[in-house]
Amino acid sequence: MQDYKKKNVIPEYYNRESIILFQGIVSADALKKIKFPKGGHVFICEGRPTLEAGRKIIRIILKRGITPTVISDNMPGFLFFKGLVKEVVMACQYADESGALCDTGALILAVLAKKHKVPVKLLPAEQRTRFLGDPKAILSFENQRIAPQGTLGYVPLVEWVPAKYLK
Repeated sequence: MQDYKKKNVIPEYYNRESIILFQGIVSADALKKIKFPKGGHVFICEGRPTLEAGRKIIRIILKRGITPTVISDNMPGFLFFKGLVKEVVMACQYADESGALCDTGALILAVLAKKHKVPVKLLPAEQRTRFLGDPKAILSFENQRIAPQGTLGYVPLVEWVPAKYLK
């Protein structure tokens, strides 16, 4: 069996030296301040359950002449494993010396970034959001039910990221 870590499953056209990973709905003004490396690539987490994170950030990045790649919310671990992520940008609603309140999904990215020695940049979120979303939102995808009747849904929209993962 081949060594999976060495197997190249990422297309050759990605510049492996400058992949930025975006998570959450970052404000348009904050995105304007990002300096994208020439020839770099941007991966954007889709932002389940609403997919709004991907939709909004993609429009802004396309206007800057950069072609983003959308990934499922559970794929960043694979990108870190392959050593492709060079920077993580996360939407943040509030931050102080003890940590940051970020869109859901940020904590695992911050933990992975620390493990792989990848810098994390916090940018203001587009808007403050509720703490919990509609439980029904996670039970369907694109108006197609994916869970049987009687299944419950839990939809946290924000999570606390301790400062030790942001350094």
